[in-house]
Amino acid sequence: MIMNGKIGLIMGLANKFSIAYGIAESLKQMGAKLLFTSQTEYFKNKISDIAKSFGDHDVILCDVSKDGDIEKAFDCIVSTIGKIDFIVHSIAFSDKDELIGKYYNTTRANFLHAMNISCYSFTETCKHARSILKENGSLVTLTYYGSEKVVPNYNVMALAKAALETSVRYLAEDLGEFGIRVNAISAGPIKTLAASGVSEFSKILSYDRQRSPLRRNVTQQEIGDACTFLLSDMSSGITGEIIHVDCGSNIIGVKFDDV
Repeated sequence: MIMNGKIGLIMGLANKFSIAYGIAESLKQMGAKLLFTSQTEYFKNKISDIAKSFGDHDVILCDVSKDGDIEKAFDCIVSTIGKIDFIVHSIAFSDKDELIGKYYNTTRANFLHAMNISCYSFTETCKHARSILKENGSLVTLTYYGSEKVVPNYNVMALAKAALETSVRYLAEDLGEFGIRVNAISAGPIKTLAASGVSEFSKILSYDRQRSPLRRNVTQQEIGDACTFLLSDMSSGITGEIIHVDCGSNIIGVKFDDV
């Protein structure tokens, strides 16, 4: 029960198949109490029943694309229950029609929107972290191997995740003097609502499974457990790191024609 007595926030829960749900399950099993944010009333209604299974608190509205919404949500949490111990950022977006074909066909509008939602939202989350996190607080965001190597049809999301990973290092430096740690998990491919927007994702799953030393894809629970470790006091000396949880699939190089 390494998270016993701790309470934290998960941003980006979509459904029971999302990585955020696997993280929530692991945290709950290890004793943590959880809060959730949602972008709109529509998504709030979709996840409200799930959120109730993790605690008594209502889902908090927070549209990370709007200036001031993150700060407003954090102020609401602090005024209601006080400071918390950790934050999980599981938020990313791109127009799925642009996750196909050539990267250079990405529109300016989608490029900026993807960067805003997928990268800058974490920067702003960390900006206000000092107001909501207790001493020795921890933040974890989620990235993907497409930030390092070419993955077919990942396109602008690769750029957003690469920017996110660089942000993690700078944010770890910014917040380190306050005892707050910032890390990212680079999860292997897994079936989620977000992944379904990537063209021919099933081929990526199959190829990843074949080339992984463990001969399988990573699971929700494995990603959740790794995140729980990074949020716990057991990882008190780890910050600014991109932790790969992918059954070792990044050991062997990807060839574009293989997928």
